[in-house]
Amino acid sequence: MKKLIIAGFAIATFGLTSCSEDDDSPTEQLATCTDGIQNGNETGIDCGGPCASCEGDGEGQTPVDEDLSGLLTEDFTLTNDVIWEINGKFVVGDGAVLTIEPGTIIKGAEGTGSLASALIVARGGQIMAEGTAEEPIIFTSINDNIELGEKQGSNLDENDRGLWGGVLILGRAPSSFEGDSEESQIEGIPADDDFGRYGGNDPEDNSGVFKYVSIRHGGALIGSGNEINGLTMGGVGNGTVIDHVEIVGNVDDGFEWFGGTVNSSNLVAFAGGDDALDIDQAYSGTITNALVIQGAESDHALEIDGPEGTFQDAFVIEDLTIIGDPNAPSGEIADFRDNAMGAVNNVYVRGFNNTQDVELDDDATASNYASGSLSFSAWEVVLPEGVSSVSEIFIDTTESTDFSSDSSEFATAIEQDQETVGADLSVFGWTYASFRGAF
Repeated sequence: MKKLIIAGFAIATFGLTSCSEDDDSPTEQLATCTDGIQNGNETGIDCGGPCASCEGDGEGQTPVDEDLSGLLTEDFTLTNDVIWEINGKFVVGDGAVLTIEPGTIIKGAEGTGSLASALIVARGGQIMAEGTAEEPIIFTSINDNIELGEKQGSNLDENDRGLWGGVLILGRAPSSFEGDSEESQIEGIPADDDFGRYGGNDPEDNSGVFKYVSIRHGGALIGSGNEINGLTMGGVGNGTVIDHVEIVGNVDDGFEWFGGTVNSSNLVAFAGGDDALDIDQAYSGTITNALVIQGAESDHALEIDGPEGTFQDAFVIEDLTIIGDPNAPSGEIADFRDNAMGAVNNVYVRGFNNTQDVELDDDATASNYASGSLSFSAWEVVLPEGVSSVSEIFIDTTESTDFSSDSSEFATAIEQDQETVGADLSVFGWTYASFRGAF
């Protein structure tokens, strides 16, 4: 494999690196690359394109892959004519823009701990990843046999998890932290890595566009009980576009919002190993048209936490479909806890067993429900066998509110396929979940 190391971290100081020393821009450097790395054994072969390994005898070769690692300090484009590989942390630094063409395939290398591979868009960096339904951008594992021009491989499925890290987007939008600090270190990145900081005071912060993107087989372990989410959003502002994004088979959460204000739409979380949609630290955007499909290893479809400091704000979820797996031993519908505040409206739920429920889990959350700062409306639920009413689904573990009895006012028991609320599933035909017949 040929390698492109964009730039290094403090622990390994690289300059902007290429195989040719007489070119000025990253794009030009890649276009004239002969070996992809200054290692003393350059082949002299020119692929006639990006710095990549080649197949063939030197004439009309096909670029195979590019190895991405380190800190991107200048604008750069990932083209769709090669398969790109993330080896370790690939960080879009402050002031840099990473553009990804429609139809591009990016594979993450194996590794755990500090060697876990991940794409990180640091504060001040931007990602312009604009796929299409016909040509989605795909992040997957190096073990996936998907090839150029394909939308899925044949050797992995949604139950293959933890084969690489994931994608993290970090911004400068407000978040609520313990001790009322303005910033924090994102989950999944070691504390001594400065590029993992997020938070600030700019609700309109713009981290770019992330559209028609499928992220598969991620969630590599970086420490005991600490895995990388499929898509982590830390302090991401509402100048950012998150639209038509799918997470498949991630060990940890599918989507997690740590504070921030970004609006997110047309989301699919399929067969995760933990929570599907996870909200923390006073995230205050709107999540619209989302589909959760639980697997046998899944935990909560929704895990909702509130502010950690005195700064308070609330989320909105609109038009959500949750499809459960009755065989998931801890596959709950939803858990609202730690001062959760927000609104969850127009939700269709089916496929759970009679022990899987929606819970208010602590006094602060129960108090928010009682005051109206946590609210529910227009839920339709297909009751599991052995459950006779929606009041058995909605549980206040503190027993301090009328949540269970109130549920008859905001939730209705229906037959399967009779729903009038939930996500518009017709927009998800481009996804891997659709290919697998999961809905």
